[in-house]
Amino acid sequence: MPAATPPPASPLPAWWSRRPPATGASVMATGIISVALHQTGHATLSRIALGLACVAWAALACDLLARLRWHRSEWLKEAVTPASLCAVAATAVLGTRLAVAGRQTLAEALLALTFALWPGLLYVVVRHWRHRMPGSVFLGCVATQGVAVLAATLAATAKAAWLAHAALVLFWLGLLLYAVALTRFDRREVVRGPGDHWVAGGALAISALAGARLLAADGSGLYLWNDDDFDVLRTVTFALVALDMAWYAVLLVAEIARPRPRYDVRRWSTVFSMGLSAAALLSVSATLDVPWLEGPGEVLLWIAVAVWLAVAAGAVRHHLAAGPPAGVTSRARR
Repeated sequence: MPAATPPPASPLPAWWSRRPPATGASVMATGIISVALHQTGHATLSRIALGLACVAWAALACDLLARLRWHRSEWLKEAVTPASLCAVAATAVLGTRLAVAGRQTLAEALLALTFALWPGLLYVVVRHWRHRMPGSVFLGCVATQGVAVLAATLAATAKAAWLAHAALVLFWLGLLLYAVALTRFDRREVVRGPGDHWVAGGALAISALAGARLLAADGSGLYLWNDDDFDVLRTVTFALVALDMAWYAVLLVAEIARPRPRYDVRRWSTVFSMGLSAAALLSVSATLDVPWLEGPGEVLLWIAVAVWLAVAAGAVRHHLAAGPPAGVTSRARR
């Protein structure tokens, strides 16, 4: 059977195909901010962010299908990079937001999609890990914990104990992946990274969020864990929050000491990690009845929103400065 013939050259698709896999972090960032806004009762802003995340996710899905059909060799080269796992994490975050909005069917479909994408991508990415890697090395943990968060959220709403137990396995696997990734991470990225170095802390935040969702699933009438299991999970979740806050402080001080104001697509990973820290604090506060964490969680949320606006403005300026594709310009002159 002959191979599929690429469509005729067109400047817009050509321009779109040059977007790096790290662009998926914009969906992750917008989706997690929508989740945190929902947690704090800002329903209108949360729905706006959800709408933006849905549109961006749909664009990424179309891009993936186009690459698989017409540019498969290029996609295979990109699939071995940690940034390819943004597709899994973005799908999981969007599914989580839809689940808390009551869109169970859509959330379940996205969970099935993450289960289809996650194993293969994680395998090829981990095989290409090396020493002195950027912050994107932690995306293996992020993607795994993202699936755990979505599975635990759906387990609580659908009263599915098996889904919660699957999420628990992913939770512990995610922590193992974090420990291994930490040995591969180039510590110099803290002071020179372009944005994805924040995932070193964000991976702990999404792990804490997964722990909180697992504990919440137990309180939904499923009775998943005995007292010892519950105490271990609670202790680990608190420890993850504390470690995330320590990373947040270190990374923030490094940003102040060595400012990096220039726009980079990897700055969306910074927004994502900041939003995750807020969502983790808010979830732990609500699930484990720790009201004093709610205030810091809201402060971190609005910091993340402000950084989202700054990065979005930088993205717009960057694309305007780059100008439209050459073919579009020449057609406009005719």
